[in-house]
Amino acid sequence: MSIQNILVVDDSKTELLFLSDLLSKNGYKVRTAENAEEAFRRLGEEKPELILMDVVMPGQNGFQLTRAIARDPQYSDIPIIMCTSKNQETDRVWGMRQGARDYITKPVDGAELLSKIRALG
Repeated sequence: MSIQNILVVDDSKTELLFLSDLLSKNGYKVRTAENAEEAFRRLGEEKPELILMDVVMPGQNGFQLTRAIARDPQYSDIPIIMCTSKNQETDRVWGMRQGARDYITKPVDGAELLSKIRALG
């Protein structure tokens, strides 16, 4: 399966703009959500082939949201890449335990992110 549709979940408008621009310019269809509630609404509207997930967000954080998505039979097949400023090894391990397929730290290196997406697709 080739990845075409990506949901970016981040509470930072700057990050949403940067990631949306990067992905769109590389041929991906991008939808965004600024929190967990909005992310679940987007999932219900159109199932993406990949989710890029921030960790530090108000309300439900990215670790909790990743766990909820990974445990939901309707969405558990969607790969999630954590995309966060949390750069400790313990954070990476915890993110992977919650169900993430990969982990990238901010500031995001565009080439690295695109490489990780291609590896999944």
